[in-house]
Amino acid sequence: MTETTLEPLAADAGFLTVNKRPTVQKDSADNRWHIPAFVLRLLSPIALLLLWELASQAGWIPSRVIAAPSQIGGTLWAMIVSGELGKHLWVSLHRALLGLGIGVTIGVVAALVTGLSKRGELILDSPMQMLRTIPSLALVPLFILWFGIGEFTKIALIVTGTTFPVYLNLFSGIRNIDPKLIEAANTLGLNRRELIWHVILPGSLPSFFVGLRYSLGISWLALVFVEQINTTAGIGFLASDARDFMRTDVIVICLLIYSVLGLVIDGIIRTLERYALAWRPTFVRT
Repeated sequence: MTETTLEPLAADAGFLTVNKRPTVQKDSADNRWHIPAFVLRLLSPIALLLLWELASQAGWIPSRVIAAPSQIGGTLWAMIVSGELGKHLWVSLHRALLGLGIGVTIGVVAALVTGLSKRGELILDSPMQMLRTIPSLALVPLFILWFGIGEFTKIALIVTGTTFPVYLNLFSGIRNIDPKLIEAANTLGLNRRELIWHVILPGSLPSFFVGLRYSLGISWLALVFVEQINTTAGIGFLASDARDFMRTDVIVICLLIYSVLGLVIDGIIRTLERYALAWRPTFVRT
């Protein structure tokens, strides 16, 4: 705090002057020992891992319940070195991304047809809404009867789960375009094709990316299930095989892989969203 004193300027003058004493700069311990935020975020997970390891080593947590972190890390390293993990990871990624790509494509095409055309909505929206209410996992017996238990069935189940989030969000984004933007485009003389390309599609992109992120999460959920249907490769197969042999370390590794892959791909989608929607104002403070 700055201290001030009031002193008369002269004996016969009616003025006062303010004399400011120099502020003393004090070295704060908080500034010298400031801990970055990301380090603070890591403290609690590291503490939990240490407690988990100590409890496992003391025998309080049996390995048949869940393996110790050191055992999980050793198993993970062995699977990476042997190439086993890479082989199964590639199979799972291929299934998930192929199903996601086909489902997103179908959802986008259906949303454009129903969103941009009243006749298309009358023809296509009702069947899409009916199919949306059917759980994708309930279609497993029918798909097995139709297509067998090969790869086609697995991909088809992922497709049915990932189509509708994109369809619903993109359809909503197209129909909820600000009418003032359409009015301004008509005032500028844009034809229908230019209106769709320059106004409607860019305006519906935020809704599309929301649906895409939902579809991504559903694709991983569907993948966990379909990889336990007559499979010989994939992360889901690893987890199912480890369950039969009570290998909790392998099961935990499979769960970690699912979570990390989902986080990485979601980060990629968010990066694409940030660049595609660079024109959109943001109200989030850094």
